[in-house]
Amino acid sequence: MGRFFNMDNKFFAFMGRIADLCILNIICLVCCIPIVTAGASITAMYYVTLKMVRNEEAYIVRSFFKSFKDNFKQATIINLIMIAVGVVLYLDLNVAKNMPGSAGQIFHVIFMAFVIIYYVLFLYVYPILARFYNTIRNTIKNALFMAIRHLPYTVVMVLIGLCPLLLLFIGSYQIQSTLFVLFLVMGFGVIAYCNSFFLVKIFDHYMPKEENEEQKSEGTEV
Repeated sequence: MGRFFNMDNKFFAFMGRIADLCILNIICLVCCIPIVTAGASITAMYYVTLKMVRNEEAYIVRSFFKSFKDNFKQATIINLIMIAVGVVLYLDLNVAKNMPGSAGQIFHVIFMAFVIIYYVLFLYVYPILARFYNTIRNTIKNALFMAIRHLPYTVVMVLIGLCPLLLLFIGSYQIQSTLFVLFLVMGFGVIAYCNSFFLVKIFDHYMPKEENEEQKSEGTEV
C-alpha cells in the first residue's frame, strides 16, 4: 500500500503527465482564440511536448510562454500563410464540386491531394519552428522535406491527428458529447505529445552532436 502512494509510482507519474497535458491543452486553446496567434500557440505547445518526451520540461506554463514570445513573429507569418492557403484550397474544392462532368472529379482529386500535402505541412512546420532556428522559407521547405523523407512516421502522425474524427461514428450522443468535452480539455495536447515521440526521432537526424540539449539548433537548411 505504501508503494502505491509513493509519488514516484508509475500511476502518479502517469496522472501527473495527464494533468500537464490538460494544462498545456487549455493554455494552447486560449491563446489560439484570436486566430492570428494560433501559429505561435501551436509552436509553443510543441516546444513543451518535445521537451516532455525528452524529460527536459520544468515548468509547463513558463516554457509555453517563452516559446510563444520567442517564435511569435515567424509563427504568426507562417500561420497567416497557412490560413490563406487553406482558404484558397477550400474555395478550389467548392469550385471543383460544382463543375459538371469528369472535369470536376479530376480537379476534385487534384485539390484533395493538395489538401493532404497541406495537412502534412501543418503537422511538421510548427514543431520544426519550435526546435530549429531558420528562415520562414527554409522552415516550410524543411517541413516538406522531412515529411517525405520520413514517410512512415508521417503516415502514423497523420493517422494520430485524424483520430478525433472517430467521434463522428459513435452512435450514442451521450458518449459522443462526453468524449468531445474530454477532447477539448486535453485532446490537442495528447496528439502533440504522441506526435512528439516520432518528431524527436526525426529531428535527431538533423541535430549537431555537440549541441546543448537546452538550446534550439542553429538553422542550417537540411
